[in-house]
Amino acid sequence: MDYTKLAEDFLREMRAFRRFKPQKSINESMHGEAFVLHHIATSGNPVIPSEISEAMGISGARIAATLNSLENKCYIIRQIDTSDRRRILVTLTEKGREQEHACRRKLTETVEKMLRLLGEDDAKEYVRITRKMASLAQCNDD
Repeated sequence: MDYTKLAEDFLREMRAFRRFKPQKSINESMHGEAFVLHHIATSGNPVIPSEISEAMGISGARIAATLNSLENKCYIIRQIDTSDRRRILVTLTEKGREQEHACRRKLTETVEKMLRLLGEDDAKEYVRITRKMASLAQCNDD
């Protein structure tokens, strides 16, 4: 098999796929404020900024800017850890939980529409392959 040709074909298709509106929504949810809200919600409050930075693979300065924005919108609260005053703990407010839930619901609806377009068999296969790729990526991170 010519994996180079297959890779080139794959990249060409991925570039086209990025313009697909549902995929744009998915991409946007994987970074920025939506990702941070989701990370905090699923990690269990509270979290420290460096955990978010590591999960997103971005700098502490970018996380700080995102947290500032979320705090200004009253989605999060930052507090000094009473057991270790060097650490800042980030928790969701009720408004932040509601926003995260709304973002997740909208994203789930978007993905559901995309999977319906594929049809049952292809949708299951797409999820299976995506799961396998995520598993391979996780193994290579260790």
